[in-house]
Amino acid sequence: MTAEVKNRGAHRVAATNMQIQVGIITISDRASAGDYKDLGGPALKEAAQRGGWQVLAEAIVPDDATRIQETVRSFSQQGCGLILATGGTGIGPRDVTPEAIRAIMRVELPGFGEVMRAESMKITPNSILSRSLAAIVDHALVIALPGKPSGAVECLSFVQGAIPHGVALAQGTPTSC
Repeated sequence: MTAEVKNRGAHRVAATNMQIQVGIITISDRASAGDYKDLGGPALKEAAQRGGWQVLAEAIVPDDATRIQETVRSFSQQGCGLILATGGTGIGPRDVTPEAIRAIMRVELPGFGEVMRAESMKITPNSILSRSLAAIVDHALVIALPGKPSGAVECLSFVQGAIPHGVALAQGTPTSC
């Protein structure tokens, strides 16, 4: 085995064993106003911690593109390599999460949304209405998940295997490819 092949393997191990710092954003007019208790953020926090990730930042913001963008950028600047957003991915008039993220992204990762919708179709036919997505914003992998807590956690589980590599690439960490 050459040194080059050995070195590539070391990068793969580094990417999969890295400690992922997570930011969680609940996007909801009603939860941000205190009209109801946020359940999506806590559900994602529990899932992230079960995955061995460290939750560094949490926020509840209204369905407002500027507030979403400011929070994503703030979390990235604080060192969050993974930002999980729950809410605002439907087709309601206030559902602006995908547009907010697309306006500040460097690149979209369509496979994440495709997998989340395809796997969710096995659970509910309504998942075809979801606009969940993933993108690179600054040095973070941002994943926009459904607002329903069970849907957010399920969708996260469908793409969880690709997250360490995606975060490593977003942060410029050497990887196997």
